[in-house]
This record gives sequence, C-alpha cells and structure tokens, in this order.
Amino acid sequence: MALPPALLTSLAKAPGFVQTDFEAIHEDGSQVISIRKNPKKQAVIQSHLVDSEIPWCPHGYYLKERPVFTADPLFHTGAYYVQEASSMFLWHVLNAIFGNNTTKKKVLDLCAAPGGKTTLLLNYFTDALVVANEVIKTRASILVENTTKWGADNIVVTNNDPAHFQKLPDFFDLIVVDAPCSGSGLFRKDPEAVKEWSTDAVALCSARQERILAEILPALAENGFLIYSTCSYAVEEDEAIAEWLICEMNMEPVFIPVDATWNIVETAPNGFRFYPNKLKGEGFFIAAFQKKNKTVPSAIAEQKLTALNSVEKFSVTQFCSIPDQYFYFKNQETIRAFNTYFQLELQQLAANLYIKKAGIAIGELKGKDLVPAHEFALANFDKHTIQQVALDELQAMDYLRKKDFFVEGPKGWVLFTYQNLGLGWAKLLSNRLNNYYPSEWRIRKDSF
Repeated sequence: MALPPALLTSLAKAPGFVQTDFEAIHEDGSQVISIRKNPKKQAVIQSHLVDSEIPWCPHGYYLKERPVFTADPLFHTGAYYVQEASSMFLWHVLNAIFGNNTTKKKVLDLCAAPGGKTTLLLNYFTDALVVANEVIKTRASILVENTTKWGADNIVVTNNDPAHFQKLPDFFDLIVVDAPCSGSGLFRKDPEAVKEWSTDAVALCSARQERILAEILPALAENGFLIYSTCSYAVEEDEAIAEWLICEMNMEPVFIPVDATWNIVETAPNGFRFYPNKLKGEGFFIAAFQKKNKTVPSAIAEQKLTALNSVEKFSVTQFCSIPDQYFYFKNQETIRAFNTYFQLELQQLAANLYIKKAGIAIGELKGKDLVPAHEFALANFDKHTIQQVALDELQAMDYLRKKDFFVEGPKGWVLFTYQNLGLGWAKLLSNRLNNYYPSEWRIRKDSF
C-alpha cells in the first residue's frame, strides 16, 4: 500500500512515529481480527478461532482468522460484536475514571453508529442510562439494529445534530465523542480510504471536530467527563484538538495510567496514540477530560409518555413477566418497557430529541393478541415462562434467511433459540410455521 507522501511528512514529528516501521506494517497486508463478547449473553465462541485476549478490555479477543460472521447464528443473537481492538481501550479509560462508581449515571455516545462503543458502554454501565446518537438517518437505523441485538434495556437511540443537545444543559455525567475524522488509522482495513485522504480533508475534519465539541459541551454536567477519540493519526485532529479543549473550552485533562507492555504511545496532554507497528490493533487516538465549569441552567422540557390502559396491561402480563423496576408505555402502537428510575429523563429526552428506540419493545396488540417484538426476543430479560424451541445451526440459518422449514413444538407463539439465546419469534401451526424474523434483517445469501 502506497501511503500519501503528505501524510508521512505531516507525521514526521508526531509522538511515537517511526516512518520505516509504519510503512512496513502497511505493506505487509496483514489483518487484525477481534471481537468483544457480550457478558450478558453467555455463548460458546468457536475455540479454534480464538487466538488471545485483548489486554485492555476484559471481554475482548483476537481471532486467528476472519470467519464469515454473517454465517454464524451467534452473531445474530448479539453474543459478540466485531470491533477493532484499539477502540476497545475505551473500557480501560472508563475503568480508570469510574471504577465501580457507575450507578445511575447518564451517558451519551454522540457519534455512535454503527454501535461498537455503545455496546461497550452498555456493558460497563449496566445500571445507567445510555443515550446513543447518530446524526445520519441511515446509520441511525444500523445503530438501532446493533443495539437491539445486544439486548440491553438501558438504551435510548436518538437521531439528532449535536446542537440539539443544548436543550439538555448539564444533563450527562459522561459524553463520548468518537469524532468523524480523516480515517488514516484504518488504512490497513480499508485501502480504498487512502484515495480519499488529503491535507484539506484533515483541516476540514479538524474544524468539524471543534464545532461538534463546542456544541455538545453545554450538555455535559459540571465535573462530568468527556472522552474524545478518532481513528486518525493527524496531529490536527488529535493533540491539537486536545489542546483546544483545554485552552479554549476550559476542560481539564484526566490522567489515565497505562501498562507499558501494551506499547501504547502516551502523548501530551494525557492522550494516547495507537500504532499498528507497535501493537496488535489499528490507528487510534483517545484522551479524557473533565468539565469544571457549570452550564448556565435552564428548565428542561418534558413530554408525557402514553400509559397503557387496563386491557393492554392485561394482555402484556398474560404473555410475559417483566421485572418490577420497569414501566410500560406506548410509542405509536408499540408497547415498550423502560427502567422506572429514568422515567423523568426519558420524558426530557422525548421532548427535546428525535428518538428512534427507547428501552425494549415488547410488542403490539392486534385485537386481544400481543404480537411480540423482535427486540423482546433479543432482550436480556428472563423469558423462561415463554414457549421456546431450540434450533440447530442449519435450522437457525434457514430461519435467518426466512426459508421454508418446519420444527416440532408447541402451537402458537414460540421463541426460537440458538445455544440458549433468543434468535427471534415464530408462530407454529399444525403443519407449518410463520417466520417473524424482520425482513429487512434477513440473510440474503444462500451460501458463503
């Protein structure tokens, strides 16, 4: 891979940059494949594929080779997420800042699609409110899909511009901004991206990053934390932005201790650079800051949620049992479950942002019958009272392709499972089944 000469020139004085090694690792064509397991969905990942653990993330693993993830039913259950190893360093940063002090925090992943960092945040902050935002509509739909597969209920997905969050002053305890960037850190994974890189693109991204950060900081609470990251090597998008946050936005850098054996380059001010010639991962930059000033307070609008009537409540409780700490509400015709502790916050979010998903969709009433939602099939709720049918791998793939097949089981609604994990709904009749897997998610290839 021929790297842009202007990129190499611009990195000559970047911390930790060694040009000969940097060019060599981009020439050898090797790929690093990594996944992060979902601790809420215990499943057996094929052991012959796992190479070693990722040292900075307890649920991260390097793979020996890249399997066809789409052909693995576990991938569709949300048992794991395919994520770049360097970006999993977010877990270490969170652990250094928060430790076990995660209870009832309000967290925002601002530039969240496709959902790698959001799903990591959902596992770290298990009893917090996690808001995942994506400004691009098509990418927001991908974010909904990936967070749905993950099964967490403490999630709200929004589709908004950063400036819209200024209606929520001092709202979040943590904001993660994995900013849109020039992408030089991912050249090995996407060689075509080299053609799109230019010094003009770097300058454009740097200006956009400043705008995004300036617009979102009013929503960060006093003493709250900002974690900023990019997949760019450019100083203008990394250390220069960190300096700007300190000098212009009065943010205070946060020290994060790091194991020297990881070969991560520490850079001022308290940032970290990841080089693929120094460690097993792609190019990445991350730094953490704390906000010491308070945003000028203002009232936050609230929107009343639509409660269920007695008939709707009865239909839901006849079908399933949801833990006591959740309440039901309706969004259009969909019945959803959400943590009661964050009901006020959800009402505030609903009044000020466009919400794509909140909590877990339970289903819709069709007459007196509840048609269960796919979100509920994948949710981490206990579903032992619901009729279930276990599928083998071939049956699971037929189900995911929405191909005709039949299994014996109890008549009516059943939850298809794979390795004891929810895969989706079907309705079993006397001689056939109705497949309720979402059509827009179905696997379209017959072979791999």
